[in-house]
Amino acid sequence: MKNALTIVSIAFASCLAGAVPAAANATEYALPAADSRLIGENTTAMVANNGGSLESIAAAYKIGLLAMLEANPGTDPYLPQPGTTLTIPTQMLLPDTPRKGIVINLAELRLYYFPKDENKVIVYPIGIGQLGRNTPVMTTAITQKIPNPTWTPTPNIRKHYLAEQGITLPGVVPAGPDNPMGLFALRLAAGKGAYLIHGTNANFGIGMRVSSGCIRLRPEDIEALFNSVPVGTRVQVVNDPVKVSLEPDGKRYIEVHQPLSHNDRDDPQTMRITYGAKVKKFLGDAATDKAVADEAIVRRSGMPVLISTGIEPDSLPATTVVEQGVAPVSAADVASAGKNSAPQAVDEAVTQ
Repeated sequence: MKNALTIVSIAFASCLAGAVPAAANATEYALPAADSRLIGENTTAMVANNGGSLESIAAAYKIGLLAMLEANPGTDPYLPQPGTTLTIPTQMLLPDTPRKGIVINLAELRLYYFPKDENKVIVYPIGIGQLGRNTPVMTTAITQKIPNPTWTPTPNIRKHYLAEQGITLPGVVPAGPDNPMGLFALRLAAGKGAYLIHGTNANFGIGMRVSSGCIRLRPEDIEALFNSVPVGTRVQVVNDPVKVSLEPDGKRYIEVHQPLSHNDRDDPQTMRITYGAKVKKFLGDAATDKAVADEAIVRRSGMPVLISTGIEPDSLPATTVVEQGVAPVSAADVASAGKNSAPQAVDEAVTQ
């Protein structure tokens, strides 16, 4: 298993020991013009001397864990080195889709919500289906809003838990804070209602491939989305590791994410990426700096990179200090997960 990440598999208690600037509004962006797709700005943050997990920093800025690792390769996911300056990847290109309802890009592990008749987009990090239990590409709609869902593990899930972990799951897990489905769920029409967007009782899976095919959000994010979206909302799921944009000012951007692996031998950092016709044409244009574009494709930072010939990139933003608290973790609560694999899935596409 290549490029797997060892991370803490429980919700980190006492995430913040101090204030974290800009986190509260990090997910909401004004919509750009119709011919623009660039939103937000990256920031940087310095890890303070009292340390803290990368997941807790990611949660403070409403970023997924793998997005933080893409932007900051080599960073210790347990305890980033005090004094380290981290890039907070809060700039992105909107997916090349209609700006309607909910758009999910599996490759970047993000959900975009475009509220009707509002000039804004709200972006959430998500967890998606693990290898072998993939979340499918689809265009569907929300058919049901389920508060306090119960979890009904399928026979296959119960079999896996017993064989792999020695755990005998009950036929139904009741609603409540210990339910892996969280406190809110949105059922999708696709797959005869088998797929849901729901919460979790374990924040570690946000921004990773850990589910049985459903889309999971952090508790506060699913509650906000649940309270905002009406039944019938359009949901489009795409899988685009490469996004490009020619902005109104002539600047050309590429945003490259690690692609989702097809098997446990794939290394998402080096595996080949297949480009669509639009991306191929964009990369082949004379106005594209091919050397910079190639470097961005190799780097796969998950952030927009300026690749216009003859245009210098903008300067880096100012640095803020992140004060993080350290939460106790148990060896029994550590699991291995990454963009190409995850050891277990705690959610299943059946609720009541």
